[in-house]
Amino acid sequence: MLFPLWFDRPFELGLQPEVFPFIIERVRGTPARLQDRIEGLPAGFLKERVEGAWSIQENVGHLGDLEPLWTGRLDDLLTGRRELRHADLKNQKTHEAGHNDRTVQELLNAFRRARLATVARLDELKPDQMQATGLHPRLRQPMSVVDLFFFVAEHDDHHLARISQLIQRLT
Repeated sequence: MLFPLWFDRPFELGLQPEVFPFIIERVRGTPARLQDRIEGLPAGFLKERVEGAWSIQENVGHLGDLEPLWTGRLDDLLTGRRELRHADLKNQKTHEAGHNDRTVQELLNAFRRARLATVARLDELKPDQMQATGLHPRLRQPMSVVDLFFFVAEHDDHHLARISQLIQRLT
């Protein structure tokens, strides 16, 4: 099955605040879904690269690597920045992190801690804070808090789908 590149995906933004509780639940549930998906896999599978792409374990680590970007962009929105901070489109942090040198449980635990801290912040947002918008630097579209975390949920699902694809190819 063909797997679309993240940077090729279009996103329809401008979501209404009423959908935010559903988006938060997707974001909140990613660490558990991730752990459920890889639990019981042989350690060798977790670290194996297919066709030069990231291993399952590197995909897990990447999700943790990006959590500071998501919280930074939330800060950008809440402080009124016109344009959200840029991502490292080359993913240097993930390429240099050595995620295959750690245990998958360390990566999962770090991601869970960071994500739960993010969700705790989201749970505290006031309705007027949901109206804040800033320009997404790559998409060149305005993005609200709701849109940002829809984007995060889609990014999470992209990597979960990639992990599922890797599992199918390795088993």
